[in-house]
Amino acid sequence: MAVERNINSSHEFPMASGASPFSYKKNSAYQRRVVRATKQLVNAVVAEKLQVESLNIQRGIFQITDMGCSTGPNTFISVQNIVESVELKFQNKNDTKIPKIQVFFSDHSFNDFNTLFASLPTNKPYYAAAAVGSFYDRVFPDESLHIVNCSYGLHFLSKVPSEVEDKTSPAWNKGKIYYSHAKEEVIREYERQYEKDMDSFLNARAQEVVPGGLVFITVPARPDGTPHSKVIYNMLADTLGSCFVDLAKQGENEIEEDEVDAFNIPVYSTSPSEIEEAITRNGCFDIEKLEILPKETSPINGLTAKDASVHIRAITEGLIEEKFGPKILDKLFHLYTQKLEDAYLDLLSGEAISLFVALKRKTNI
Repeated sequence: MAVERNINSSHEFPMASGASPFSYKKNSAYQRRVVRATKQLVNAVVAEKLQVESLNIQRGIFQITDMGCSTGPNTFISVQNIVESVELKFQNKNDTKIPKIQVFFSDHSFNDFNTLFASLPTNKPYYAAAAVGSFYDRVFPDESLHIVNCSYGLHFLSKVPSEVEDKTSPAWNKGKIYYSHAKEEVIREYERQYEKDMDSFLNARAQEVVPGGLVFITVPARPDGTPHSKVIYNMLADTLGSCFVDLAKQGENEIEEDEVDAFNIPVYSTSPSEIEEAITRNGCFDIEKLEILPKETSPINGLTAKDASVHIRAITEGLIEEKFGPKILDKLFHLYTQKLEDAYLDLLSGEAISLFVALKRKTNI
């Protein structure tokens, strides 16, 4: 029997691989700060909300997955935090045997799993395996997971909304690579795509997580009521878009304007209310915690313009290379660094939050 899949298959958007100066592994310190900021929240939810005596733990194996794991090292920190919390929970239940823990590191097939598994902690207290697939689809069998973690992955959409790349559509995003400073029709299409993707994510997890199991989501977001154009991450993306336009206008045949018109970044900045609405629509989870993380997790906290440029390159290099090839990367990001240096004070005025959400799979549905 074929594995059930979402009818809207997703595109693959891997982070920059390997150990190059621009790799995600070397340029994800910001995401690492966010992971560390969630540790106490994870500990508290596991301690207070995970009812281990009522969980379906088959063959004495407790199964955890980190979805959108990328290449490390952040995934190892997330997993270690969860594993320690689970072990402590079982240790506090004197009449309950501590199970073996299986961790699935899950991401797209194009993810650099070689780099990931080559750097696995040698003293890890769990069994490690890969699980390949998009978190917008089913990846695991029914009721097989006890805890799901997804840190800084759900702002990536499954795909660019088709209407923004359709020249005949009112939402055609001509002259831009992003949505936040675009016309209202473009913003609405991104909002709709995000709603569809969140529905797909939650529907898939509702089938995979055991009743009483937990889902942890950490995502970059914007405060409720904040315009998309005033969000720091969106301002960074818009500045990158202006660099594409400048290169196309230089007339050196490296990229053409119609190529820029056909390129859009599939990222969306959600809000707390949008996430709550998605969870309510799904109906299979209770919200155990929804909390804005401290300001120290701001995306440009402590970063120079050059740091921010390399950070964005690590995230977007694969997308850009797929569309334009590697030839423009160095020139594009040299220009990007220059523009960020000129506009850095404006960026500091932007808004950004990191949002932590803990969900518990309902047992009565």
